[in-house]
This record gives sequence, C-alpha cells and structure tokens, in this order.
Amino acid sequence: MAKEIQHSGTVERIEQGKVVVRITSRSACGSCAAKQACGLAEAEDKLVEVYTVQWEQYKAGDSVLVGVKQRVGMRAVGLAYGGALVVLLAVLVLAIEVLRVSEGMAILCAVAALALYYGALWLFRDKIEQSIHFTITTNN
Repeated sequence: MAKEIQHSGTVERIEQGKVVVRITSRSACGSCAAKQACGLAEAEDKLVEVYTVQWEQYKAGDSVLVGVKQRVGMRAVGLAYGGALVVLLAVLVLAIEVLRVSEGMAILCAVAALALYYGALWLFRDKIEQSIHFTITTNN
C-alpha cells in the first residue's frame, strides 16, 4: 500500500459530492517553543476540496484527516521545482554553448523559458488537479 501524507483539518463546509476542509500548513519551525520570540514561524490556512461519495456523513466543524498518496505529492513537487530546474538549466546551457550568446542574454532566455514553463503549468492546472485525489477520514 502506498504511503500517504496526512494533515489534520476542520470541515469548513459541505457541498454536493465534496467536503471542503481547512488545513493549517506550518513551516518547519511551526512547533518550536521559541517561535513567538523569533517571528520566523509561518502558518497558512488552505482550503482543500475532497470529493467523496460519503460527503453526507460530515458536518461543518468536524475534525478530520485529509490525505494524499506520497507519490502524487512527489509528482507535484517534481512539476513545480524539478521541471523548472531542468528547463532553466537546459535553456541556459543551450544559449551559452550552442547559440553562443552572452551570459546576460542567456540568463534572460532562461528566465523567459521558465516563465513559459510556469505559464504552461497554469494552463494545464485543471488537468493536473484531476490527477490529485485526496482522501478524508474522521480524526479520532
């Protein structure tokens, strides 16, 4: 069985066929005792839509666990960071070694290619979202 990444959250609202859950994403220092003093701790609320046929068993305010398969999370990280790194380096090397442009122009080309890459991800965001399936369980 594939490992799951899970976050606890609170049911925000129920809609036909889906449960909207609020989770709080914390930085690595979110549980540190000194986080109030240093001011570097970050916490951000996110709403996650979980499509489920058992949506009627939940109600607003319920404490739940939202999970996603680890490989799906790794694919998302790969698209966001790995793909961007490959595009950036490939265009940079191509511009300098093959096209023989100056380093400044190569950097501009690489940044433009990176913008196009993220633009393509944005255009295909609905298709990418469909490949990510969240699960929901009651938090006991």
